[in-house]
Amino acid sequence: MSDMLPWTARPVDHLVLPTASLDVARERWERLGFVVAPAAAHPFGTENVCIFLADGCYIEMLAIGQRETCEEQARAGNVFVARDQTYRFRNGQEGFSALVFASDDAHSDHSNFVEAGISAGKTLDFSRTFETPGGEKGVASFRLAFAADLRSPDAFVFACQRIGAPPVDRSALLNHANGRVSLREVVLSEENPTDFQYFLQQTANQREVNAHSFGMDIRAANCNVSVLTPEGLAAFYGVAAPIRERGLRLQGFVLAVSDLAGVESRLAANNISFEQRGPRLVVPPAPGQGAAIAFEAF
Repeated sequence: MSDMLPWTARPVDHLVLPTASLDVARERWERLGFVVAPAAAHPFGTENVCIFLADGCYIEMLAIGQRETCEEQARAGNVFVARDQTYRFRNGQEGFSALVFASDDAHSDHSNFVEAGISAGKTLDFSRTFETPGGEKGVASFRLAFAADLRSPDAFVFACQRIGAPPVDRSALLNHANGRVSLREVVLSEENPTDFQYFLQQTANQREVNAHSFGMDIRAANCNVSVLTPEGLAAFYGVAAPIRERGLRLQGFVLAVSDLAGVESRLAANNISFEQRGPRLVVPPAPGQGAAIAFEAF
């Protein structure tokens, strides 16, 4: 990638999980032990609630706020909205649609994606209001550059440049009941993972790939990106992936927590089903939580 330091791995910035209802998502994630930020509206018709992690990543639950605006924006070439609509049409209102890498220069990333033959469309600049639980408000601005592999209509990737961060105190958003939380791994599935090695190498800007009997791992700057066969996904996480349906699918992620015993107690007290697999507690997807979540200790 000519405009970047050669093969300098990007960090994961955030994860996008479509949902039918922000209220349902908020209730679900609070029961899981997280502080959920106040809802925010995008200028193109979607809206979100987010969970912020200690390592700077965040998890975005995305809903449709104004359907007519979303449809107009998709027709006008807004890749973010168009891909969200595609995902919902094919998979329903709940799920895990996008893996987002951090960017220092989204325009350069767009040029690199075009050069690599994986651009999904034009860049997107936008701003939205950011609010803390205490009511402090500011404006957050972003620039996005999109990548996609046409063989994978149910998963896409974009680079996110944080243009402007509001000067507000975010500390209350990190005081999760689960203690300190960070992203450890993002989990995808595909029948033959190495078929998508080039695409993920380009988007993560990482040359090194660790292939193994259950799939492959690509190391982002701050976490692992794992692509597992359906057999590997079932073995490690107890999640069933569609067999003979080709293409990358985002299935779940691993969160490192400082109070794993507290997580287990909380899940049991709140009647949230989970399964212990080795050192991890795995919570299957549910309304408002479109991906499997595995908790493990720091």
